[in-house]
Amino acid sequence: MKVILFGATGMVGRGVLRECLRDAAVESVLVVGRTALGVSHPKLREVVRPDLMDLGGLEERLSGYDACFFCLGVSSAGMKEAAYRTVTYDLTLAVARPLASWNPGLTFCYVSGQGTDSSARGRVMWARVKGETENALLALDGVEAYMFRPGLVQPLDGITSKTRVYRVFYALTGRLLPVLRRLAPRWITTTEHMGLAMIAVARDGAEDRVLEPEGINRLAGA
Repeated sequence: MKVILFGATGMVGRGVLRECLRDAAVESVLVVGRTALGVSHPKLREVVRPDLMDLGGLEERLSGYDACFFCLGVSSAGMKEAAYRTVTYDLTLAVARPLASWNPGLTFCYVSGQGTDSSARGRVMWARVKGETENALLALDGVEAYMFRPGLVQPLDGITSKTRVYRVFYALTGRLLPVLRRLAPRWITTTEHMGLAMIAVARDGAEDRVLEPEGINRLAGA
């Protein structure tokens, strides 16, 4: 399969990229981002686009793909709803809509979050906006959309978070996380499992369109 990946510089995105480059089922990976990765691999291609809200002129380069793994996202901490909606709902749909048109039957895997509000009417701002984004993707014509709702994601293989507070958290809890993951698979997954589960969904599909940590871990081990 041929995969487009957004968000490859983030913690989850780096894990997904690693698994795509390692998996024989993935023929090639096109990373689209605002800055160059600085990574070289025979399967890897890049498109650097400072404004991801506008993919105009890229139809030829972004056509002929089987799946899009959308790992872009920001923390809502300190953000007003309008700004968070712009970088969550608006940006995601600005990517998904043209890709759906250029790649009929595309599998679109979206990294959402555990606790997302599917009604899109709750009190928690980030959960409401994520819910609205999920609903729009699930309703998008020409796309097989899957919502990945990880809870706590354990970074593996030397991957670290770009957010300082998360790096401190992982440094303090690193030895406990493998134990907690075995005890609480409904709440914890890993960067490796995120990548393996997305590849499994793109290859074989999945019964559920909304995947919580337990489902992600199950698909990763299948």
